[in-house]
Amino acid sequence: MKTNHPKLKTHLFSCGFFRHCTQSDLSPTSSPLSPSHPPPPPPPPQPQPQPDSSSSSSSTSQSFTQWRFPLPNPGPDPPPETTLPSDPPPLPPPIPCTQLQELFHVAELQINTGSDPDRLSALHLLERSLVPNPPSDPECPPELMRGVVGNLKTKTGAKPATKILLALCLAEGNRHVAVEAGAVSAVVEAAPELDDAEAERALAALELMCTVPEGAAEVRAHALAVPVMVAMMGRIAARAREYAISVLAVIYGDGGSGIDVAPPEEVARAVVLALRGDCSVRGKRKGALLLKALEEN
Repeated sequence: MKTNHPKLKTHLFSCGFFRHCTQSDLSPTSSPLSPSHPPPPPPPPQPQPQPDSSSSSSSTSQSFTQWRFPLPNPGPDPPPETTLPSDPPPLPPPIPCTQLQELFHVAELQINTGSDPDRLSALHLLERSLVPNPPSDPECPPELMRGVVGNLKTKTGAKPATKILLALCLAEGNRHVAVEAGAVSAVVEAAPELDDAEAERALAALELMCTVPEGAAEVRAHALAVPVMVAMMGRIAARAREYAISVLAVIYGDGGSGIDVAPPEEVARAVVLALRGDCSVRGKRKGALLLKALEEN
């Protein structure tokens, strides 16, 4: 049996809480129900500009969004960070003379009498000790120089041997030792089989050896010197071409015997082709002198 409670429903709708909500400013349907709470007088009308009907909705939405969520002023962009180039690390100090002599003695024993691993280990030890800061004194022992020169034709020893030979030949005294150890012939015969970087270092050492009289005489007397230098000019990069041109200039500079090995016009043609390619400024200057010497011959 269903029982209605009209008194309960009437009590809910007539409670003070509900009546307060309906009469407060929070209710959109509030109305003055009691004379004790008169409504506030309406504000005087203010003239408002009439927005364009086509953009009123977007303008209202934009102004509301800016009011609720003000956009920060980003300000000017910060300047880009600049990094200054760091100075290269300083070279290690040269090895003292007494320690260098001991190093030469140990390396000589390992290269000439040791096993292949010992020989390669000695070459790497010399490379790490001499290449960063080549010494000028004392001179390399002849037996050690022969051991270094002998490794120019080995597959595993060519790379460190060319580095060691070039570092040693920077000192004029070691150029005489290298020529006596057969380094001129070894470089001429090994150059075609070397990689580009190894060949460049070997030809640089050969150019230095040609600055001493016995080295210049040795390269002029070698039957393969001219054809090897001509072949290398067509294969290697700019700096190595410079070294090959310098060696040819030594051969043909003072009426050398190179004219008996190859016709001067063929050598001149190869030099012109090398100068048209990638060649250093010093190489071009050397090439011009060489072409003049070939023309005279």
